[in-house]
Amino acid sequence: MTKDFNRHRRLRSSASMRALVRETHVRTEDFIYPLFVVEGENIKNEVPSMPGVFQVSLDLLHDEVKEIDELGIKALMLFGVPMEKDEVGTGAFHDHGIVQEATRLIKRDFLEMLVVADTCLCEYTSHGHCGVIHNGDVDNDESLKLLADTAVSQATAGADIIAPSNMMDGFVKVIRQALDEAGFTNIPIMSYAVKYSSAFYGPFRDAADSTPQFGDRKTYQMDPANRLEALREAQSDIEEGADFLIVKPALSYLDIVRDVRNNHNAPVVAYNVSGEYSMVKAAAQNGWINEQELVMEKLTAMKRAGADLIITYFAKDAAKWLNE
Repeated sequence: MTKDFNRHRRLRSSASMRALVRETHVRTEDFIYPLFVVEGENIKNEVPSMPGVFQVSLDLLHDEVKEIDELGIKALMLFGVPMEKDEVGTGAFHDHGIVQEATRLIKRDFLEMLVVADTCLCEYTSHGHCGVIHNGDVDNDESLKLLADTAVSQATAGADIIAPSNMMDGFVKVIRQALDEAGFTNIPIMSYAVKYSSAFYGPFRDAADSTPQFGDRKTYQMDPANRLEALREAQSDIEEGADFLIVKPALSYLDIVRDVRNNHNAPVVAYNVSGEYSMVKAAAQNGWINEQELVMEKLTAMKRAGADLIITYFAKDAAKWLNE
């Protein structure tokens, strides 16, 4: 007897059938792997709050990047962890800063690997904030010049993409002008256009040694309660010259990823941040979840929400699973 309802299960009847009609795909080429580079020698320190993530010194960088390259990952994002810090973050824009030296080494040995340089001051300032401090607050406009100097220094070292993460007003415009004036008109900007003041960043601050020494970053990073503000931020960055738009964090902000995707044609990048990574790792180590299935499900959710690319600490694991 014919039933008066739809047979949706016909398209789920086997693994091959499900693959045939699958709408969203995660590929190794979608990943950008964050890499923490430290000064010193023979250093490979596992970040306590991020199992499987390491701080790597320059002399060990080749082997680390070789593994990333052999897995088919096409891009990495560099974060520097300097030995010395000062009030204005000099190490960020020094020609021989840790990110600049790491970039030169990578581009020497892995010409096709895309180097995305995180452009901020927080890892390099003694106070841990993303700009210059005046009267207890971050001075927006004075910080912009140092950020522009950092971007030019990174591009000079060979960075393929500049990724400013500071959330100063006007940072894309000032950096775009500085890059153009220095002859780097073809270097794109991957803007942290929508960056929330999130509790999910804790493990990253362990890895990058960038915890603020006073206060917080709520005056320049976004309020997690706000949605429309994200659209204003993204629009400003597009108008100022951004080539990519990052939404950070990703998992708790998939609605924002979709909003940005619906309103802009530029590539959208979801940043699967440290806290999202560490929670999964902790649950997996306790045997509470199937790590592979959960990770691939959430990466798929980010792509389904509209992300073209994903910055994720799971990139190496996910690439191995996909290659299998």
